[in-house]
Amino acid sequence: MTAHTTLFSPLTLRDHTLRNRIGISPMCQYSSHDGFANDWHFTHLGARAIGGAALVIAEATAVEARGRISPYDLGLWRDEHIEPLARTVTHLKTHGAIAGIQLAHAGRKAGTARPWEGGQPLADSTGGWEPVGSSALPFAVGYRTPHALSLAEVAQAQQAFCDAARRAVSAGFDLIELHGAHGYLIHSFLSPIANHRTDAYGGSFDNRTRFVRELAERVRAIVPAGRLLSVRLSCSDWLPEQSAWDIEQSIELSLQLKALGVDFIDCSSGGIAPSVAIPNTAGYQVPFAEAIRRAGVPTAAVGLITDPHQANAIIASGQADLVLIARESLRDPHWPLRAAKTLGAAVPAPQQYARAF
Repeated sequence: MTAHTTLFSPLTLRDHTLRNRIGISPMCQYSSHDGFANDWHFTHLGARAIGGAALVIAEATAVEARGRISPYDLGLWRDEHIEPLARTVTHLKTHGAIAGIQLAHAGRKAGTARPWEGGQPLADSTGGWEPVGSSALPFAVGYRTPHALSLAEVAQAQQAFCDAARRAVSAGFDLIELHGAHGYLIHSFLSPIANHRTDAYGGSFDNRTRFVRELAERVRAIVPAGRLLSVRLSCSDWLPEQSAWDIEQSIELSLQLKALGVDFIDCSSGGIAPSVAIPNTAGYQVPFAEAIRRAGVPTAAVGLITDPHQANAIIASGQADLVLIARESLRDPHWPLRAAKTLGAAVPAPQQYARAF
């Protein structure tokens, strides 16, 4: 295996072997009605599998209706949501990809308009609802103050994730990812910026990480032993305060999550507060994946990874086990096939497309 083909080396995790080290990040499509997947999701996700990605992760999928970012988010809070997702899972596997889904709860950032409709918080009269969070702290000016979850409601929120995980297993997903990043519910427990609780879920590191640790343990018991479990973390809040969430805490939590059966950490950042200065340069989040991987936990790197040589170098140098492509895959759903050609890797395109590659 040469450095030029490392990106296209297989990766075995539990009972699954990924055909290369390229995955598709979960990207919200804001195209569901009442949480149901439809032909858009079938086509959008299927195209990325046909395009050569080894792992395709469906977008942030709400575990309860009030956990949606917008009224048009994908959902898994009802058994009726299973069947259309199962159809998409079969499609992904038919074309050689591992099928993943990201289970999410938007927490205090829930109930906003779609990005192309302004993305602002919605009033009840325009389709919004009261959000919930770890504490009664709004995300930003103009956002609604969330209802702070009681201990009983914390347990109910965890149960919603568990019920959604069972539905995801029934739909046939090979990977379930817990969305613990971007200021959403799980992240709002982790970061002292959003978590001002004084009970067992607030204050110390152990208390602030309790929600996700308990959840990971419960979901791991639901997911069959051969299937995969990952957690997406915002590895830094990008805030100078000593009280913010940072990479050191992310490393410690990742080690604990690995011990609970989490297979890899999906390393993102930010989202806990508005107007934070984030260096949007190529691969700016890759050092987070490298730091956690060097500590002994497999990782996926994300964030402005657009060039095949850049992606290959991340894998070849041991900075991450996977690269997850996001917006670049929207621009080119066949990015993995193009990357293979660029790097000189012997990766066959589908027969229907072979003449183009």
